[in-house]
Amino acid sequence: MSAFPAADGWSAWPAPAKLNLTLQIVGRRADGYHLLQTVFRLLDWGDTIHLRVRADGEIRRVGESVPGVPEAEDLVVRAAKLLKKEANIGKGVDIGVEKRIPAGGGFGGGSSDAATVLVALDQMWGCGLTPDRLVSLGLQLGADVPVFVRGENAWAEGVGEILAPLTLPPAWYLLVDPGIHVPTAALFASPDLTRDAAPAKISDFVSGSLLGNAFEPVVRRREPAIEAVFQALSHIGTPRLTGSGGGCFVEFADRTSAEDALASLPAGLRAWAVEGAARSPLLDALAQARGTEKNA
Repeated sequence: MSAFPAADGWSAWPAPAKLNLTLQIVGRRADGYHLLQTVFRLLDWGDTIHLRVRADGEIRRVGESVPGVPEAEDLVVRAAKLLKKEANIGKGVDIGVEKRIPAGGGFGGGSSDAATVLVALDQMWGCGLTPDRLVSLGLQLGADVPVFVRGENAWAEGVGEILAPLTLPPAWYLLVDPGIHVPTAALFASPDLTRDAAPAKISDFVSGSLLGNAFEPVVRRREPAIEAVFQALSHIGTPRLTGSGGGCFVEFADRTSAEDALASLPAGLRAWAVEGAARSPLLDALAQARGTEKNA
């Protein structure tokens, strides 16, 4: 039985994971933030955000999301408070998070959860904010939040907020979480990190000549557990790192190949076979909810 039953006023919203199919650093802004070029691939798999509107204006998290993260610091709570202030809304919300995406692995779990709260609550509260305003709010919470707000696979530049929609072919992915939370600040400070890659174009990615991740060589040298996963995955395909976290993946053309690869992994690895999404499942959930409201 669900901890957040619809009969008690809860609604459920998908918060998909993402992969960085490529990632390079092409410079740095005056404020110290690094300039990136990356391709975001949304997945048809991730967390579920449960929301229940409150009349008293309170914003409360029910249960944990990421273990050890206090309620006040949780991105889902911060997202709801930010939206409430921006839209000057008197309503509140209860928020429950059903976690599947491993924290700190570069799969975008926290950012996706925050984006789902922003987008779904905007509809539930009747805020009527434009997508651009929601993206602006999301960027205040994290550089990866905007792509989840937009809900489209994308070529991204800047700190990750300058997005160009990108149509990607169908694919399945074997994901592995080595369980290593790599500190992003330490990676950016590494003298081995390439920070001045030549700027690329979308056509470079489409042609297949741009598939690397600037963090991969640094992470593999730094973390033996992640290097061990790369070695294990190299027997079934070409492993890659996602984001700046420890998460690894291999791309496959079809479900059977991905599931066969999953079954062949050494025992003890935390892994999943998941499908790449043509667009965020959150957009479909929003459309379905709007249709239900119109027919009610």
